[in-house]
Amino acid sequence: MTLASVKTRLKRQPAPTGMTRHAPMLGISLKLASTIAFFVMATALKIAAETVPIGQLVFARNFFGLFPVLLMVAFRGELGLAFETQNPKGHLTRAAVGLSAMVCGFTALYLLPLPDATAIGFATPLIVVVLAFFLLGEQVRIYRWSAVGVGFLGILVVLSPHLGEGQLDNASALGALIGVTGAGFAALAMITVRKLCETERTSTIVTWFAGAATLLSLLTIPLGLFAPGQAWVWPDASTAGLLVLIGLAGGVGQIFLTQSYRYAEASTIAPFDYVNMLWAIIVGWLIFSEVPVTEVVLGAMIVIAAGIFVIYREHRLGLDRTKARRASSPSKS
Repeated sequence: MTLASVKTRLKRQPAPTGMTRHAPMLGISLKLASTIAFFVMATALKIAAETVPIGQLVFARNFFGLFPVLLMVAFRGELGLAFETQNPKGHLTRAAVGLSAMVCGFTALYLLPLPDATAIGFATPLIVVVLAFFLLGEQVRIYRWSAVGVGFLGILVVLSPHLGEGQLDNASALGALIGVTGAGFAALAMITVRKLCETERTSTIVTWFAGAATLLSLLTIPLGLFAPGQAWVWPDASTAGLLVLIGLAGGVGQIFLTQSYRYAEASTIAPFDYVNMLWAIIVGWLIFSEVPVTEVVLGAMIVIAAGIFVIYREHRLGLDRTKARRASSPSKS
């Protein structure tokens, strides 16, 4: 096979439709594998954040994470197609919003215990319902509105240990507020992905996001001139290893996530997002000696129940989110 024929194959032949099949158990297994990969990323990130600024962590996540994603796209024969788009503005908007979510999510992970930051992140699918109503004109009936309301009450319960005393100047309160902001940006990113999915391939969306987010994250370098604590650092060997691990684990998690939605519908495997809370409690306890308080566990259970009900209702209404979820890039875990 000549080099020219290889290039032609990479550019013109998309993945065959036979690669998408109904295999729920395989989809669930891949989804669970993605949650593990993302928590490896989150753990490495939380350790590295002690010495590395958030902007540099975001760059590492996207730059090193780009390589596994490109390998996946190339394996599917869509490497050339992945860069072709008629909506570069939409991709840049999605990258800017997604990058904002990532910055907020990483900051929350640094400032808060792992279970707390994870529980706050569960607000994202609830906010998506609200944004879909206002921005996409999607019809939302009383059942989903009720679930969203209950879910937001659960988020308030999660936030209560951090904001209960009204001390908005401490790290815990700041982390909680940034975490909620990050959940909002992540929800807005999901809305932009839904719009892009109307005209763009999954491979195009994930490739453009990784590439654009890598470039945009370089804009954080000058922050060190105004905020010395955010100045990029030259990492030692162990820190460099953590940065590479953050990106590779995130990229591999993205592959598992994307593939999981090739084998099962969103309504089947989306509830397994909430396994992240189990990993957060285990990793937080074993590595960071973090034990979640009662309010966080109770609030997380309320939010999880509301989120699962929303997924159930969307399934009953025939609202298939499979394609949008396949093309999404989780902000932190």
